[in-house]
Amino acid sequence: MMRWFQALMPKEERFFELFARHSKAVHAGAVALRAMLEGGQAAVASNCKTVMDRENDADHATREVLIAVRRTFITPFDRSNIRDLITSMDNAIDQMQKTAKTIMLFDQTEFTPHMREMADIIVKCAHLVEEGVSLLQSLNTESARIASITEQLSALEGQADEKHDTGLRELYRANAKAGSGLTFFVGAEIYDHLEKVVDRFDDVANVMHGIVIEHV
Repeated sequence: MMRWFQALMPKEERFFELFARHSKAVHAGAVALRAMLEGGQAAVASNCKTVMDRENDADHATREVLIAVRRTFITPFDRSNIRDLITSMDNAIDQMQKTAKTIMLFDQTEFTPHMREMADIIVKCAHLVEEGVSLLQSLNTESARIASITEQLSALEGQADEKHDTGLRELYRANAKAGSGLTFFVGAEIYDHLEKVVDRFDDVANVMHGIVIEHV
């Protein structure tokens, strides 16, 4: 009876607006992070600022979602799903911010091909998440596409793991010969942060998959 009653009640559609706004900030942050890894002092500095700005935009959207969850009588899907979704998305751009800060902290202006390839994966993940959250408003009819997006995100996470391991091994070999432990340490830190960004996108995929399973 309660499920039938809830189906008739108007739902707060502003959540989808906020999801879209957040996902755009995540995508823009990913593009800026990728641009940082093109290298050069000016590009690193300017794109780092963009990452920080987009993370701030995402934080605003996250706060609005969490406030709306508390104040809205009928939500589009379970409150816990809404909180988990926006939190996992926010964790992704927070990790991008940590990556950008690490690059600035160690004054890095040159990056390996594998780092750039991992950043390419991050941009792909952000694009898929942006598409995925845009489809949540039509969950019943778009469930198959959302499920496909979550599978693609998981596959990209696996690709990023491979590039992380290959890049780290090459970095170690290059610096073992040169005897530069500090260069290896800094590079390993950047690889680790990039991998964590993709891991956070995999978390988003898991939440979206759970929403599909639970509500379709």
